Amino acid sequence: MLINEIREFLNDYFDVLQTQDMALFDRVFHKACVLYSQQDGALVVRPFAAYREMVQGREAPAVGNFPRSEELLMLDVLSPSMATVKVRLRLFNNIMEDHLNLMKHEGRWMVYAKHFYRIGTA
Repeated sequence: MLINEIREFLNDYFDVLQTQDMALFDRVFHKACVLYSQQDGALVVRPFAAYREMVQGREAPAVGNFPRSEELLMLDVLSPSMATVKVRLRLFNNIMEDHLNLMKHEGRWMVYAKHFYRIGTA
């Protein structure tokens, strides 16, 4: 059951990235969430508010009819309320790999930290 809950949550996560439904965004990402990456050798740190503004300000991949491709690569349940997942997805013409730290709080799963990296192009 716990694994099924996390898989259902990931469907919302993937939908947010493709549709940029901001109400769903607020249900997927906790307000204290921080995103981390390295791009061209530079550290990128995006707090929730900066990431939300970036997502809200761009055209959704679904609008551009970009194909979807999403897969769960790893799921590690740490406790009944904590898990780590690794996913690969297409976002626009990029192939991304995301490591998500999830916690279940007040009855629902949310992303509390995200490490992401563009591993290639589609």
